[in-house]
Amino acid sequence: MKTQMHPCLWFDGQARAAADFYCTIFPDSKVINDNGMVVNFELNGQLFMGLNGGDNFKFNEAVSFVIPCKDQEEIDYYWNKLTADGGKEGRCGWCKDKFGLSWQVVPTVLSELMSNPEKGQRVAQAFMKMNKFDIAALQNA
Repeated sequence: MKTQMHPCLWFDGQARAAADFYCTIFPDSKVINDNGMVVNFELNGQLFMGLNGGDNFKFNEAVSFVIPCKDQEEIDYYWNKLTADGGKEGRCGWCKDKFGLSWQVVPTVLSELMSNPEKGQRVAQAFMKMNKFDIAALQNA
């Protein structure tokens, strides 16, 4: 039996605000329904559930969502949107949004650069010093 899985994100009364926020960032996104306790929403065709569960649990880096980006323009777009209004920059392409959810904004070319035997180590050293990824700096490492 094949069952569609989707994440449930625990919020402290901010599930609808979070869903609305994420829907403004990701194309082809929408809130599907909201019954006050649970908000179902879709981001780029991926189903999510936001639960207004109270203040018992907080997000941490043990769970993050990876956004593969084809170019610097995409990296800049997602990074700036997710860190706006109280979000926080992290190292090596990691950031948190204003709700505390962790994201990895990563160039799709990174795996190719890292697998290059001549450049891989230099690329790793370069991105270890970065917050937001800089594709040109990685390619020039």
